[in-house]
Amino acid sequence: MAADSGFNGVSLLNGQSLAVIMNQAATSKLVLVGNNDTSAGLGIVASTNTFQTNFDINTAMNNVNTALVSLQNQASTYAANVSVVQARSEFTKQILNTLQTGINDLTLADANEEGAKLLALQTRQSLSSTALSLATQSDQNVLRLFR
Repeated sequence: MAADSGFNGVSLLNGQSLAVIMNQAATSKLVLVGNNDTSAGLGIVASTNTFQTNFDINTAMNNVNTALVSLQNQASTYAANVSVVQARSEFTKQILNTLQTGINDLTLADANEEGAKLLALQTRQSLSSTALSLATQSDQNVLRLFR
């Protein structure tokens, strides 16, 4: 099973390693070192004996226990690496959400607010036109008095 395991072309159980890039410039990375977890890599080989003696059984048990300890150590190392990658992934997601919120605040306009601003501008323009018209009429009325 270890020989057939893999994800995206990388099999950590078959001796391959995976580099997880931690920043945009690729100057920081976490390298997950793979192990050879095949039966031969773990020291468990097909026995040629018939398990007729205690020595044969004890040898096989010791090999299995050694392989089990090796797998437990690898599992704890992978768990520690996964927690680092998950923490970095969560941090990156939070940064992306913060940046997206900032971008939205800069680019997305509130329709109600913009409508109110437009109405205020139109009202100012109308009042300015009316004031200018009244001022012009006043000047003409004063000129009529002198005629």
